[in-house]
Amino acid sequence: MKSTTAETTSLVAEIRRQTATANRNNVTRTEAYLRFYRQYPEIHWALLAHLVSRNGGWNMTDLKGEWLPILLDEPSIASYFWFLERCNWLIFYDAYPQLLLYAKMKETGEDLTSLLAPLGVSSFMHGFWQAFLSTKDSARLTRALIVNEQQYIEQRVAQKPYTVHRIFSSLAFLAQSAFSLNQVLFPFKAHATDKRFQLVGLNVHDFPTVEQRIAIGKTLYGLLYEDDARLARICQFAYRIPHTGSRADYWPHLFTPHAQNAAEPAADVKYELRLHGAELREGRAKLYSPALSHAWPDVEHAPADGFDWFRDPKWLETVDQPADLPTIDTDSYVRALHWIESGVKLVSLFS
Repeated sequence: MKSTTAETTSLVAEIRRQTATANRNNVTRTEAYLRFYRQYPEIHWALLAHLVSRNGGWNMTDLKGEWLPILLDEPSIASYFWFLERCNWLIFYDAYPQLLLYAKMKETGEDLTSLLAPLGVSSFMHGFWQAFLSTKDSARLTRALIVNEQQYIEQRVAQKPYTVHRIFSSLAFLAQSAFSLNQVLFPFKAHATDKRFQLVGLNVHDFPTVEQRIAIGKTLYGLLYEDDARLARICQFAYRIPHTGSRADYWPHLFTPHAQNAAEPAADVKYELRLHGAELREGRAKLYSPALSHAWPDVEHAPADGFDWFRDPKWLETVDQPADLPTIDTDSYVRALHWIESGVKLVSLFS
């Protein structure tokens, strides 16, 4: 049975309401992606978005954690949080209505892709969703969503004068590049009896380049789905460990969300190294990594601005173009932690 105009108007309003409720902060967004994926595992993008959003939360709380406050001043920290939060909010604002509309189409068996336009979704996605209803090609839909969401934030955040002149030239952004502070990590247990999670992922560089961000998304998707056994173990991590924003979610032997358990040196005491390999040095306190709820308040966002980004048909061709950037594993992540800590130690000596 075809929906009436009143019914479709009501559905659009309900999708907007549910999206706004779930878009309150990084934790609620991340939970919503996973909740959707568990109901509709054919939508691979939802799992990828959940895991990337977890990493976004870790990056947000790093700004109030053990190391970055030593490297950065408060204005830089606040500006970089706004940047991370705005990107996270905008992607959810655009993508989650698409997921909810698909859920409704699956429930009713009706093609409701005509409602993508009233939901503000780019015309780029319409054909991909229509094709998915018949082909069930999860990989192609995922790649299309990767292209779309990175283009969505391109004009709304990445190319804004404030972002170009204040964020990409800020101490926070430069520190992220200099000290390899921004990785995307997928935790998993290599064996069921392991006590600790192994890590696989990649370093993120050149955020200002939309082509690079698309390549990052495609590489992460390939990494996530290339090994069925590892995928199952990554899902076990996602299902078992609630997202709090603290890096203690995946490595509680190194990180703690509790400030009272973290070292609190006096202002004139220089930073002492904590790490020895993947362990803490004897007698050293864990690294402070707060939960998002303790690091940042919820943010009231300005409405999403901009227009439909899709103007050049060449972007349709990019969906099927391969991407295979270098990835990292647990050992390389540990080396990055040591590099970051050494940088923090050096900065603290001259502060």
